[in-house]
Amino acid sequence: MGEQGFANRRSIRARLRALALAALACALSPAHAAIDAQQLGARYDATQANLAFRVYSSRATRIEVFLYKNPTGSQEVARLALSKDPATQIWSLSLPTSTIKITYGITGAVYYGYRAWGPNWTYDPAWTKGSATGFVSDVDNAGNRFNPNKLLIDPYAREISQDPNTAACPDGTIYASGAAHRNKDSGLCASKSIALAADATSIGSKPTRALKDEVIYEVHVRGLTRSDDSVPAAERGTYKGAARKAAALAALGVTAVEFLPVQEAQNDQNDVDPNSTVGDNYWGYMTLNYFAPDRRYAFDKTPGGPTREWKAMVKAFHDAGIKVYIDVVYNHTGEGGPWGSSDGLSVYNLLSFRGLDNPAYYSLTSDYKYPWDNTGVGGNYNTRHPIAQNLIVDSLAYWRDALGVDGFRFDLASVLGNSCQHGCFNFEKNDSGNALNRIVAELPPRPAAGGAGTDLIAEPWAIGGNSYQVGGFPAGWAEWNGLYRDALRKKQNKLGMETVTPGTLASRFAGSSDLYGDDGRKPWHSINFVVAHDGFTLNDLYAYNDKQNSQPWPYGPSDGGEDHNLSWNQGGIVADQRKAARTGLALLMLSAGVPMITGGDEALRTQFGNNNTYNLDSAANWLYWTRSAVEADHETFTKRLIAFRKAHPALRPAGFYSGSDGNGNVMEQLRWFKPDGAQADSAYFNGADNHALAWRIDGSEFGDSASAIYVAYNGWSGPVNFVLPWPGTGKQWYRVADTATWNEGPNAFAAPGSETLIGGENTTYGAQARSLFLLIAK
Repeated sequence: MGEQGFANRRSIRARLRALALAALACALSPAHAAIDAQQLGARYDATQANLAFRVYSSRATRIEVFLYKNPTGSQEVARLALSKDPATQIWSLSLPTSTIKITYGITGAVYYGYRAWGPNWTYDPAWTKGSATGFVSDVDNAGNRFNPNKLLIDPYAREISQDPNTAACPDGTIYASGAAHRNKDSGLCASKSIALAADATSIGSKPTRALKDEVIYEVHVRGLTRSDDSVPAAERGTYKGAARKAAALAALGVTAVEFLPVQEAQNDQNDVDPNSTVGDNYWGYMTLNYFAPDRRYAFDKTPGGPTREWKAMVKAFHDAGIKVYIDVVYNHTGEGGPWGSSDGLSVYNLLSFRGLDNPAYYSLTSDYKYPWDNTGVGGNYNTRHPIAQNLIVDSLAYWRDALGVDGFRFDLASVLGNSCQHGCFNFEKNDSGNALNRIVAELPPRPAAGGAGTDLIAEPWAIGGNSYQVGGFPAGWAEWNGLYRDALRKKQNKLGMETVTPGTLASRFAGSSDLYGDDGRKPWHSINFVVAHDGFTLNDLYAYNDKQNSQPWPYGPSDGGEDHNLSWNQGGIVADQRKAARTGLALLMLSAGVPMITGGDEALRTQFGNNNTYNLDSAANWLYWTRSAVEADHETFTKRLIAFRKAHPALRPAGFYSGSDGNGNVMEQLRWFKPDGAQADSAYFNGADNHALAWRIDGSEFGDSASAIYVAYNGWSGPVNFVLPWPGTGKQWYRVADTATWNEGPNAFAAPGSETLIGGENTTYGAQARSLFLLIAK
């Protein structure tokens, strides 16, 4: 969701109290091993002769599984009690498939859900659906919120049938607690879990490329093709449609596609009123189930179809050499937080976790009545509890191993570093029991040089406490570098209003050693970005002074969104807006670290100034694939820029650059320059009035085809002359690119072999205001 997505929900009342460490009576690994052996969820045996149901709850006093022939609109065909293993707290039942077919008449997919009783709602054989029999309280002093009137999704279900709210079932209060809602039965409309046999669809061969060599493309799986006329109409916006774009993204130079959340979320209602944003959840940051691919994005919506189609899409990307990352949301869930009041207590939805074991799955306040909230969207998932951690690790392993995912971006990942369960929040990277360190231990990161492993990327912040942790994550984690983004935006757009010294820019361009070098991490642990999904596009960052979120459909309205965007419309001069976009993109691709762009930035996509499009499931927010001449030129610039980065290993260092000569050719690995050609010293680096910076990399130390690379950035409002440094013995400087307005067109970035000769040492090159130029020595 990100820093700029917080304001789209309710404000946060600070509840931070005295910090305390939760005492866990059992070690994490043994608990996980015991539960792994039970294979939680609904699982067929190897011959499919039996189907076993297993679900965890330490606090329930009774759990029943309800079986259905149909996903919605009909009553159950069986109601069966599960038995509890006191050692593991797992409730289970095994049924012969012949019984399911003959006795219960289920000949197709098995749809099911759980109902649970506990101390706050005791079991009584006289209970019937929709009754208050056995009711004690909506919540007790231990945080229990059991309610058998609410049919619950299996946390380990591999697919679910449909969203809780659909066009046929729009009343969300059937899932709620409180006097007005607790006796409403949700069975007819509730999402049903689906029992699936193992699937053999191929995911292809996973790329083993090192993380340092990636170019990440962040995009929404639906928005990628929803407006693409080259994709068959029925496939647009689906996994199947996305698979058709693998070749195009490979041609752009993308090496990893990072999809916004694809785990099941409430989004079927987005199209109930196609001309309105009311109730829409386009981004999908409200997860209902951590294993199921979202059925809405499947062309084949039959049971098992989303899983097969997802895997086929992954194979298409793998066949094109592209990794698949997914954005995962383990900091909060789609059950949400309190949304009303009744009997003096807050009203909550019971869809899955909350109705099975509320204190195990959620961090609560010290009185166990409310969620502890560092997310702004409903309260913290209890990432410090071993059972909740098991679910995180198990679902990640499933997406990695069964569904073929190569890496994960973790939304509000600071919550996964919480060292406290209830009554507090404390990020502690050295806590061996937190989810961050457990994930690294059980899903080993990819080695620095590439190979088997998982790329782990954190969004290193949340809300409140010590949750802003850019540079503060444990070993094994890469991070969205929000300080990189902020430095570039301030320098480009806030001259005279924000101070960014050359020294700060140098640190960011060189991989942010001040953030990642102190604990053994490397430049490639910095995921560099200028824009992301939760804010302006690249075009809009330089085309709008303020967010434009109050527009009518299809451009809005969207509530919230960051007000402090560090954007500027370049005085309304359109050519300067394009120049700024080229400059920002070039700085990104020429920096050490891993660059990330958002879908459509290669063609100057606009969201028409809306910087918080979380609810905007409309053509204005989907990628478009036709190109004007200007858009085509920018796309060519982007392709050649990415190709240049990929062709020059000197831009993708495995370690931080050195300021010394490592191979005896009398050229330092990296040297920083002032515009006059002299080496930049500490006085220049620290000078708030210095706005131009250049650097030269010795390509020969990296096996680069260019013996040297020179980049010069003029952040000043007027032209600046740069005196070029020594290019090496017998070499001269050739221009690859200049982002100035005079150099627009299809060849703004030179194709290899068509670079323009500039000259040798002490040649003067004039840089336009707020522009960048790139030279190579040959």
